[in-house]
Amino acid sequence: MRTLVIGDIHGGFKALTQLLERAGVAKDDTLIFLGDYVDGWSESAQVIQYLIDLSKVNNCVFIKGNHDAWCEQWLASGFVNDVWFQHGGKETIESYNGFSEDDKKAHLNFFEDMEMYHIDAKNRLFVHAGFTSMHGVEKEYNVQIFYFDRTLWEMAFTMDKRIKKDSSLYPNRLKHYSEIYIGHTPTLNYNRTEPMNAVNVWDIDTGAAFNGRLSAIDVNTKEVFQSDRVMDLYPNENGRNKN
Repeated sequence: MRTLVIGDIHGGFKALTQLLERAGVAKDDTLIFLGDYVDGWSESAQVIQYLIDLSKVNNCVFIKGNHDAWCEQWLASGFVNDVWFQHGGKETIESYNGFSEDDKKAHLNFFEDMEMYHIDAKNRLFVHAGFTSMHGVEKEYNVQIFYFDRTLWEMAFTMDKRIKKDSSLYPNRLKHYSEIYIGHTPTLNYNRTEPMNAVNVWDIDTGAAFNGRLSAIDVNTKEVFQSDRVMDLYPNENGRNKN
């Protein structure tokens, strides 16, 4: 029995199914998804339906990302956020052609039930983007920070590795959890195509929305699984590369 954490999918249904096949996912595996299931490639609605069905077979944890919050808002009210529309929302709306109103209601319920963060039995934190409170996620003052913050990763990535955990200079944010797993910030920004580790933070977003791959990591062994480049699976599309 494994625990696999999966990065940002962004409508790449073909990449998702390929990744899970390559990882050899079994029914007793726990799957933790870090959010941003939609926006980018053309099969966002298909991704959501697949994940709903998958949760009936596997123990799944679904974290909410910023793109998911935008899509949820649209499904709930019909409101189209301008930023969302320009960054994958248009493709997501189009992916719902052929889906019934009942399907959309089921998807809305799926979005509404997503967790803002998850802490497992080994005190590992899973969150889409990060958090800012020095007292931990329970003391965060604004839930939107969980899916928009980039300062947690920037702090971990630039931290002086000579600072020991018992030092007064060691960031309090990093002391609360044994490990922290995030998405949201593509590792492509650092010219890396695989998940990155800094201090006790792991970034699993390997740029599937752009010209990267969809990635998963076994949290115990740190074995990495990846799809093909998602853009190669959708050769007639641009994903979010046009933005």
